[in-house]
Amino acid sequence: MKQPIISFQNVVKNYDGQPVLKNVSFDIEEGKFYTLLGPSGCGKTTILRIIAGFSEPTKGDVYFQGQKVNHIPANKRQVNTVFQDYALFPHMNVYENVAFGLKIKKLPADQIDAKVKEALQMVRLAGFEKRGINEMSGGQRQRVAIARALANEPKILLLDEPLSALDHKLRTEMQYELRNLQRKLGITFIFVTHDQEEALAMSDEIFVLNNGNIVQSGSPVDIYDEPINHYVADFIGESNIVKATMVRDELVHFAGHNFACVDGGMRPNEAVEVVLRPEDLTLTMVEAGKITVQVQTQLFRGVHYEIICQDQDGNEWMVHSTRKAVPGKTYGLNFEPEDIHVMRFNESEADFDARLESYED
Repeated sequence: MKQPIISFQNVVKNYDGQPVLKNVSFDIEEGKFYTLLGPSGCGKTTILRIIAGFSEPTKGDVYFQGQKVNHIPANKRQVNTVFQDYALFPHMNVYENVAFGLKIKKLPADQIDAKVKEALQMVRLAGFEKRGINEMSGGQRQRVAIARALANEPKILLLDEPLSALDHKLRTEMQYELRNLQRKLGITFIFVTHDQEEALAMSDEIFVLNNGNIVQSGSPVDIYDEPINHYVADFIGESNIVKATMVRDELVHFAGHNFACVDGGMRPNEAVEVVLRPEDLTLTMVEAGKITVQVQTQLFRGVHYEIICQDQDGNEWMVHSTRKAVPGKTYGLNFEPEDIHVMRFNESEADFDARLESYED
């Protein structure tokens, strides 16, 4: 593996004696789109501030391209940040906002002009140079903020929940724009959000945070299909999580029956939890189902019906289906062995990787 562009090694950050980051370690590769995902107060913005140089770690070390940067100030780092409120100057036009950082660096006027026009071209705002900031839409303002950051030619672009103030349609459009821009430029993006769908849609790799710790990292598919514990499974997308017993490798007991699965590495008869995603469940005739359920309620969500069922053990099941169900009617519930994901209680990422490696060997 090539040298990471950013490396956190056992980083701790305390505020007023209270830990906000707890012994956090990770590597960031150059040229990828990373997302720090978690609820408010989990530590994701603190990580961003430490990378940017706005805050120093209490303990541990931060490296940029192999060089320790714990005490390097923000203006000496090849990093730029796009903030949630964009931090644009309302008394300046678009050109002046984008040129601001370049003028602070005292670059020649012709270089400033070339860099501003190139940055605006990247974000599809060529011709808007004289437009006032207050005359721009929310999406356009965001693109101005991105252009200002890109004009400084950063190695890393940090984005602190920049889409949170946009309406749903514009937010979706900007997700595509940011992802395409990152791929076109090939620079490292580190994006902070609490929106799970946003993280899944945009990222090469996601770090899921909770209470000052990274609880799981991986590709969006890995995080969604293989959550390591209840917190991740519940936080990422909709989940059916039920208590179960691991009878043996590739055989798990829940809802009153034994079911073949594809997981292993647990102790025989160990208490575990299983996850089945709503889109992996199918309602069928009672005699054709693996579990018998009764439909309680259903809601139309546009692309599917969200159907809530209950089995004979009292477990609640959410099913996403393009076909209507009848509330009060009894159905069979079907799923495949590979749809069942077995989790240990509160398993760490290191323990999960070790168990998986041992099981596959």
